[in-house]
Amino acid sequence: MSVSVVVPLYNEEENVKVLNERLKEVIDTLGTEYEIIYVDDGSNDRTLNLLEDIQKADRNVLVLSLRRNFGQTAAFAAGFDFARGDIVITMDGDLQNDPKDIPRLLDAIRDCDLVSGWRKKRKDTFLTRRLPSMIANWLISKVTGVKLHDYGCSLKAYRRDVVKNLRLYGEMHRFIPAVASWYGVRVAEIETTHHPRLRGKSKYGTSRTIKVLLDLITVKFLQSFSTKPMQFFGPMGMIFGIVGVGISLYLSIEKLFMGVNIGGRPLLLLGALLIIVGVQFIGMGLLGEMLVRVYHESQKKPIYAIKKILGPGK
Repeated sequence: MSVSVVVPLYNEEENVKVLNERLKEVIDTLGTEYEIIYVDDGSNDRTLNLLEDIQKADRNVLVLSLRRNFGQTAAFAAGFDFARGDIVITMDGDLQNDPKDIPRLLDAIRDCDLVSGWRKKRKDTFLTRRLPSMIANWLISKVTGVKLHDYGCSLKAYRRDVVKNLRLYGEMHRFIPAVASWYGVRVAEIETTHHPRLRGKSKYGTSRTIKVLLDLITVKFLQSFSTKPMQFFGPMGMIFGIVGVGISLYLSIEKLFMGVNIGGRPLLLLGALLIIVGVQFIGMGLLGEMLVRVYHESQKKPIYAIKKILGPGK
């Protein structure tokens, strides 16, 4: 199996050379064709200059330089687009992931399609990094149904057909196992080594928690309702509409048959509001259905994924 290693980098001038040396030490022992794809995500230090020197000395190295800092998800997407290996390995460029875990990832992926690392003994501060990560991992596992201990670990291995079918946006790189599960991808998880950051500054902060939660909502919707949005918006619209009509009917009976003055009652406003909201939800569902059809039909994008074809001449 040929291997592509994708490493996004942003202002990691202190780690680039050491990272490349450690990667080479491990990958050269695999006895397989390989390439290392470094994606410079708009660094404003000497990271790109150092990568250029590394690439000139090693034909197995490919350097992609992004015009500005687009974020880790975009950097991974660029690496995936250019990766040619049968197996694609991803990892961070801050030396906290250990390249020595790569052979174990390759062994594990023989029996599945995606292997995710688990930083069981994580070397980060508890309150600002580990605790939010634990909560996020529990929540993501519950919502998506894909049980992993560590969604945030960048050290992962993918089969080529998995990454080539992915379209990443926002902060979606951490949700790849959940997104890929829609295609029936077999996911495994192994413990990996995690080192403390010794050089450079971390690019992660607690502000990412909100972004992760918003992307989780998106992932859940895409996972369950991407081809049937009416089934998401429709039931809510029907419930609001029926309750609103029921309230309005009740007030109408009181007005017509009992002579009760209903003009100033809050219940009247509630009934009208629920009817309007119900119509809006159903309308959103219809718009979603039309957008889904435009999306799939304009790109001739199937709503299924074929693993293999068996039969004469196949």
